[in-house]
Amino acid sequence: MSVFFASGLVQLALLVGTLVAAVAALVGVFTVLRRQSFAGHALADLGAVGGSAAFLLGIPQLVGFVGAGILAAGVMEVVGIKRVQGRDVATGIVFGLGLGLTALFLYLDTQHAGTSNAAISVLFGSLFAIDAGVVPLVAALSVVVCLIVVVFYRWFLLESLSQDLAAVRHIPVRLTGILFLVALALAVELSALTIGAVLSTALLIAPAAAALRLTRRVGFAILIAIGIGVGSTWLGILISFESYGWLGGAHSWPVSFCIVIVAFAAYLLSGIAVPVRARRSRVAHVL
Repeated sequence: MSVFFASGLVQLALLVGTLVAAVAALVGVFTVLRRQSFAGHALADLGAVGGSAAFLLGIPQLVGFVGAGILAAGVMEVVGIKRVQGRDVATGIVFGLGLGLTALFLYLDTQHAGTSNAAISVLFGSLFAIDAGVVPLVAALSVVVCLIVVVFYRWFLLESLSQDLAAVRHIPVRLTGILFLVALALAVELSALTIGAVLSTALLIAPAAAALRLTRRVGFAILIAIGIGVGSTWLGILISFESYGWLGGAHSWPVSFCIVIVAFAAYLLSGIAVPVRARRSRVAHVL
């Protein structure tokens, strides 16, 4: 274990992973409440457009992820502004376009830019391959997301429960939706940097869904989700680090896979805990 914490790559992975997992869990609770999991998945895959283009432009991959994610969120909001169903259609249309552009940019990366690892880096990521120079940007974006959620917490909560109730309370519903999409885009693209665009919604949805199974109090759910997300990240990094040579292999297991499988296991365990808690409550009520 001392070797694990002594590694510079591990220390960097734990730092970035903790920040990203906490932010993803925070936004993820509202994403689940608002039933916008598909939007989160779409933004993740659309961010891959920017991530793949970043290799061609010679800019940091996170900048490409965030730029494409924010642009995609804006397009989804503008195209589908009238009804929820319209927004779903807009998400699907932009989603298809984004996947096509990602395929094109990854092809150009391989054929012309000489970056054969671009596809793996963009789609599946790796915490062990993150450049230390990106940490300040990760920290700054994490602070921005947290500020958005904290400042507009009441708006997000009421609008997640009922848009009609939010309107009665004079909350600007459309502005709330735009602010949330910005926070969602940033959280998703930060996750894409760490575990890849394809897997990034695992950190967004699994911890939040597990937490909301355990409690209906949003504040507690956020704390539980952050604990699950950060715990899954740390345990996934540890498993990946220790897996070298397992099953006769000469390489470690992908850290992205290890994090996702731990988060998935946490979600499954939360499903077991709920019936147990309900049964105990019934027994206590009878007594």
